[in-house]
Amino acid sequence: MNELQHRVRSYLARTRAVLGTTAEKLLKPLVHLIWRGMRSLDPDRSSDFGGAVARRIGPWLPASRVGRDNLRAAFPEKSTAEIESILSGVWENLGRVAGEFAHLDRVYDWHPLWPGLGRIESRDAERFAQMRDDGKPSLLFAAHLANWELPAVAAAAHGIDAVSVFRMPGMRVFGDLIHEVRRGSMGRLLQTGRMAALAMAAEIERGAHLGLLVDQFWAGGSKVMFFGRLCPANPTIARLARHYECEVRGARVVRLPNHHFRLDITEPLELPRDADGKIAVDATMQMITSIIESWIREHPEQWLWLHRRWRDYF
Repeated sequence: MNELQHRVRSYLARTRAVLGTTAEKLLKPLVHLIWRGMRSLDPDRSSDFGGAVARRIGPWLPASRVGRDNLRAAFPEKSTAEIESILSGVWENLGRVAGEFAHLDRVYDWHPLWPGLGRIESRDAERFAQMRDDGKPSLLFAAHLANWELPAVAAAAHGIDAVSVFRMPGMRVFGDLIHEVRRGSMGRLLQTGRMAALAMAAEIERGAHLGLLVDQFWAGGSKVMFFGRLCPANPTIARLARHYECEVRGARVVRLPNHHFRLDITEPLELPRDADGKIAVDATMQMITSIIESWIREHPEQWLWLHRRWRDYF
């Protein structure tokens, strides 16, 4: 029986591998055709097109139920109409991110960090300059808000020695394309995986600024309260801060009218400490999570509600 089970599992694994490879071969020309089409548009039209398509198609996809459940859990006081309006905005924002992604390597024409010029505005240019010039490593947390690719793009454009930690998509046809675009516009990239923690530590030791998205479910992470419900958060950034005693800042993007964005960066946080004077990991993650929650409450339609943040409740 064990031998039979082993053979069945091996057969299923091979079948999944073959089907996955076949699907990728079939998808590759379509993905590149769509990509070329988006690249042929200017950034504004590409964003508008992606937003319009996602707003129309997204509500019919299974992920909408996840988003709706999340929004009801986070905002029990809101009406059904309000929830649906936010959810529609979530899909539009996601579609716009996809449309804008096709133009990330052209973002240098957007005059980053100079208020009133181009598509990216910032009131915190001095803080970016301080990070660039102080010669000290730091940790930056961000969330899936507005176009969450832009903090890394702006850091690279502003001459900051920044390293962005990212997760490669499961399908290689998407992963290769995404990696190629990010590599051309974001400076150094670090892929998650078994050796990622050691690589992150090495970047901190050489004085780099390390950026991480920290707003998704992380099994076994620090327990934090998020919109009044308990969930786990990725503690990597707090553990690195504890070990290296380096600054931690938050970075966020706000989508503005007329295809503009505002990029905000905080001052270094005063992190909570334990009885021994060391940075307290769980309390730090609660502080970071609370900051992210406050950002989301300002513009809930700009956050990616389509993943299960609270898995014990649904």
